[in-house]
Amino acid sequence: MSSKIHLVESVQKSLGKDVSKAHAEKVVNAVIDSIKGLVKKHKSLQLIGFGTFKVVNRKARKGINPKTGKAIQIKASKSVRLTPGKAFKQSL
Repeated sequence: MSSKIHLVESVQKSLGKDVSKAHAEKVVNAVIDSIKGLVKKHKSLQLIGFGTFKVVNRKARKGINPKTGKAIQIKASKSVRLTPGKAFKQSL
């Protein structure tokens, strides 16, 4: 499994030797913050060739507390789903 550190290193490598790790991290953070802001504002963000981020509403439902085994009610919530694009899926 890769992490944000691996992403920063990959971006730094892609941008060239003149780019510092700190600058590459600022770039990664700026992209992530922009994605979050746009998904929050518009409820979806489509990146052609990569995929679509979309806000989805999850209904209230019943669940089980794994520690006690008792039934609990889980409140309705919002989540973000990434649907990978065709080009991204084919590249795997």
